[in-house]
Amino acid sequence: MSGMRGKTLVITGATKGIGEAIAEKFAQNGVNIAFTYNSNAEVANELAKKWESAYGIKAKAYPLNILEPDEFKPLFESIDNDFDRVDFFVSNAMIYGRPVVGGYGKFMRLKPKGLNNIYTATVNAFVVGTQEAAKRMEKVGGGSVVTMSSTGNLIYIENYAGHGTNKAAVEAMSRYAAVELGEMNIRVNAVSGGPIDTDALKAFTNYEEVKAETIKRSSVKRMGQPQDIAGAVYFLCTDEAGWITGQTIIVDGGTTFR
Repeated sequence: MSGMRGKTLVITGATKGIGEAIAEKFAQNGVNIAFTYNSNAEVANELAKKWESAYGIKAKAYPLNILEPDEFKPLFESIDNDFDRVDFFVSNAMIYGRPVVGGYGKFMRLKPKGLNNIYTATVNAFVVGTQEAAKRMEKVGGGSVVTMSSTGNLIYIENYAGHGTNKAAVEAMSRYAAVELGEMNIRVNAVSGGPIDTDALKAFTNYEEVKAETIKRSSVKRMGQPQDIAGAVYFLCTDEAGWITGQTIIVDGGTTFR
């Protein structure tokens, strides 16, 4: 996997949780990191400095509001000024809290605005981000795209209908992208994680119940950690995964089967 050194990853939402773990996994293997943050520039810039110092790579943070798809074009134009290539794109950033009001809850309480926000942050962000990334990947002979999904589109999770259905949608969109971008030597896959112990999960009103049930269901009797997802995402971007495209890789500790 030494062939990864000197390449560039663009990842949305990498200041904590799964996104941070993914970015660090790539940085550990010599990949330069262009990553986005929503509001905390200080934390983002500190992470960039840490990765540069620890792994001898180039890293830079950029502000991005994934509820504003028009921000992706200027984002990539800024990345063009700082990096000489784009090889990998990971659509990771998500929303929770106030923007998902009406999208997170029981079916009879779902509202169009909350659902639309989740769609924008999940599907639209993947589409627009991948379109911009693909233009750059084509110039360097190809690349790999990974979007983040969730097993909440396969099994029932309380209050998760809005998120689960949009994760199913982004998986379908990734398969279409895989077919059409294949001629550009760009592979597109999704990683579907079971419940991962992050701040986003802790924002769920029934976090403790989800945690307990996950451990109970898991064949390895533990919660998923961000590093579990990072390893799968990294693998899908390596040459070892060169014939894997249009797939959804489930990383769930065996929880979906039980």
